[in-house]
Amino acid sequence: MGILFKTNDIEIRDDRLFFILGPCVIENERLTLQIAQEVKKLAQEIEIPVIFKASFDKANRSSLESYRGPGIKKGLQILAKVKDSLNLPVLSDIHEVWQAKPAAEVLSVIQIPAFLSRQTDLLLAAGETGLPINVKKGQHMSPEDMSLVVEKIQSTGNKKIFLTERGNFFGYRNLVVDFRNIPIMKKTGYPVIIDATHSLQRPSAAKGISGGDPEYIPIMALSGVVSGANGVFLEIHPEPARALSDGKNLLDLKFLKNLLIKIKTIYNIL
Repeated sequence: MGILFKTNDIEIRDDRLFFILGPCVIENERLTLQIAQEVKKLAQEIEIPVIFKASFDKANRSSLESYRGPGIKKGLQILAKVKDSLNLPVLSDIHEVWQAKPAAEVLSVIQIPAFLSRQTDLLLAAGETGLPINVKKGQHMSPEDMSLVVEKIQSTGNKKIFLTERGNFFGYRNLVVDFRNIPIMKKTGYPVIIDATHSLQRPSAAKGISGGDPEYIPIMALSGVVSGANGVFLEIHPEPARALSDGKNLLDLKFLKNLLIKIKTIYNIL
């Protein structure tokens, strides 16, 4: 048990609850910095370690017309401003092998999307950067399968690994979380995160746009912590109805403080 990684004065530990917070996608620099500033403020006020998350590209959108983000060059520039100006670790997804190296020059953590969690070359490229890697369990995968994902990353010599539970397909256009997945994945010896927002998606349920059930975000987050999660992943936005990606399952920023306090309180009781 101990430090997983450290960015300046922020320690992410496997024996202390941590959070991954931020918008689904980078919409623009102003909004991204606004959300990051609020995240930083709450992190200091509530005394919680936080990694800021925002995607520079959402390459797995259902519709060709869906907003994807500003792309890797501009997106990484914005994330670098968040990291440098606010002293926050930053996380974003990569979708292709070639993205690993330039992403590693800016990011604190590289994330592998759920749909790509079995892509061997992508996992190896991410592992070879030496950065911490957060792999989201595929919606089609069992928790036991994630031990094979871990083996792929470990083969690069990288043992800075997180695994994230984000639900499994339950028929069409619906996800469910089996909370047994959290202790099962923890048997790998690595921290497990509950993604309390993506777990409530209804994929492609709104004419090619994901729907969702955001009213259950607090229950999902708290249940994950009770089940042994080391971290909580929450996508947030000041106006979810106007968000350019995944607006139907984002947490309204105005509810974030109270939820963070509840989650920390439950974790401390446990």
